[in-house]
Amino acid sequence: MTAPPTDLDDLLAATERDGIEFVLMMFVNLSGKPCAKLTPVAVLPELARTGIGFAGHAAGELGQSAADPDVVAMPDPRSYAPMPWQPGLAVLQCDLWVEGAPWPYSPRVILRRETERLRRRGQVLKVGAEPEYFLLERDPGGGLRVADPLDDGHSPCYDARAATRAYGHLTEVSRTLDHLGWGNYSNDHEDAHGQFEHNFGYADALTTADRVVLFRYLVHTLAQRAGRIATFMPKPFAHLTGNGLHLHLSLWSTDGDELFAPGPDDAAGLSGLGSRFVAGILAHAPGLMALTCPTVNSYKRLGAGSATASGASWAPGYASWGGNNRTQMLRVPADGRVEVRCVDGAANPYLALAGLLAAGLDGIDRHLDPGPPNTDDLERGTATRGAARLPQTLLHAVDELAVDGVLRQGLGKVPGGEYVDYYVAVKRAEFADYHAQVTDWELSRYLTGC
Repeated sequence: MTAPPTDLDDLLAATERDGIEFVLMMFVNLSGKPCAKLTPVAVLPELARTGIGFAGHAAGELGQSAADPDVVAMPDPRSYAPMPWQPGLAVLQCDLWVEGAPWPYSPRVILRRETERLRRRGQVLKVGAEPEYFLLERDPGGGLRVADPLDDGHSPCYDARAATRAYGHLTEVSRTLDHLGWGNYSNDHEDAHGQFEHNFGYADALTTADRVVLFRYLVHTLAQRAGRIATFMPKPFAHLTGNGLHLHLSLWSTDGDELFAPGPDDAAGLSGLGSRFVAGILAHAPGLMALTCPTVNSYKRLGAGSATASGASWAPGYASWGGNNRTQMLRVPADGRVEVRCVDGAANPYLALAGLLAAGLDGIDRHLDPGPPNTDDLERGTATRGAARLPQTLLHAVDELAVDGVLRQGLGKVPGGEYVDYYVAVKRAEFADYHAQVTDWELSRYLTGC
């Protein structure tokens, strides 16, 4: 695998080697929407020095009004990604700056700041991601349905026939990931009709967040080119399992030592440091949910058990941890790493990882104890052993985030205040907009029943 560029000279050599003519200068706003300008490769030397300007207010949720100066996208050469399905095109992820300084409303800037703080401790957070999505199409009436009409089996997870019918799409995604050097090792049909997942190698937190953003972009694009719709929406169908974004976390020293690897006296697959990191995430789970499950729709996926065709939601309802047990919020699937299962397909990966890192480090610094691992099946409503119920709505989660001082510090300060307050205001307005709607369910239940 070719090493990623580290500076402008490396970047220009890579674009020449790959025959790149245009580059998408990409960044995301608070909600994770990818924004970009298409630029000729010939101007890269200038853009690497000056960046390229955007109207931040128009891009949405970047802490700007229409009267504010441009946000300037500064490309990161290490994020260089040529698009094999569109010869001549590459993508560069960008940090946002305003008037010569990093813009603290930029989600990538927030995560970069947290990872640099971690590096000053001599540590690196490495992350693996498991993004899930549906492949859909419009029916003649304009409604949504699963793109594969034969994908209607009683137990569709890992169905070889459904995966084979989707062979063209799955292999195109797989080849793209390998072309990018991500080390794709698995592509499968998930628990819901029309639902798929692709797995690729882990990397440092910032690189993996970049990859999640780019993965969503390329899956949307490849689906649209085939006349289909890809959605990472957490719960697009009431009766089917929703879309998760499970994140596997491990802490390493900058010298390459695995800090979560258990010693001979450690239990449950984690070192003492790893256990304290887990305890920090559990302690801040209520507020973290506003970052890891950031939409109204997110809370229709969590703990939905019997509402799904398979009888399992594969999404946690409690702040709990355990071994190789998928009903826990935090699972230890193998020695030295922890899987966070309370992240869904709508999460902004930069903000979710910044929050998880801040919470985990708090657990380490305060020597928190997560307690014994939970071995119960929490989907079935068995004993929770004191595990706290996770927030039931976006509003509940946002209210928890607003009073969490550790997450507030982790997301940082912005001009005139703190990023948490901005995030909370955006999400409270989103919930209020949702709550103002009158739904078909309400009309059916209450129209003549009151």
